[in-house]
Amino acid sequence: MGRTELAEARHEARTEATFFLVIALGLLVALGLVSVHQQWHLRADAIGGWLWLLLCIPELVLLAFVQVSARMDDHVQVHRSVQGIFGLVVLANAVGLGVVVYSLLTQNLHGGQLLATAVVVWLTNVIVFGLWYWTLDGGGAVQRALHQRELRDFQFPQDENPGLAPPAWYPRLEDYTYVAFTNAIAFSPTDAMPLTRWAKWLMALESALSVVAILVVAARAVNVVGS
Repeated sequence: MGRTELAEARHEARTEATFFLVIALGLLVALGLVSVHQQWHLRADAIGGWLWLLLCIPELVLLAFVQVSARMDDHVQVHRSVQGIFGLVVLANAVGLGVVVYSLLTQNLHGGQLLATAVVVWLTNVIVFGLWYWTLDGGGAVQRALHQRELRDFQFPQDENPGLAPPAWYPRLEDYTYVAFTNAIAFSPTDAMPLTRWAKWLMALESALSVVAILVVAARAVNVVGS
């Protein structure tokens, strides 16, 4: 690929990734503010709705790193560092979901609180995992632009049938977000197939978190609202 593709990859890292992260941050902030206003308490009563505002901190760190890394030349080091930050973000979201499940088992929670929490946690995980797949595959957007996806963590349908793909097609952030979205709904790959162990483990982790958010929290919310 030439300078045009490399510039597009850097632009994708600076703008599109930032846009998706801002959406995830907005969802957590909105949930936190609504929880505080409605006095929705979790088992961690000392924190309550402020828990969701605290979970914004790892995502703010990720947002700042994405902005800085788009201008860095050491793409290998960037790739390694961003994997650790994504792990921190997912761990924080999992802790938040765990607090909700624990509270669900030990106290009566408002149906609206459960439903809002399930939706926000699920959507946030879709966005975060879509970004994680995007940074994982072939070493990230810039590395893929430099080496034309010589090493792949995901196999897209367009890779198997290049004649059906648009000219000069390559996967963008939206493609990886779609993979995360369908994996979170079906609990299995439906578009791109994971090729490496890392990709398989990440998709399994996303499915597990989605099972908890949908089948445990959201299902309980529907029962509470309907009763």
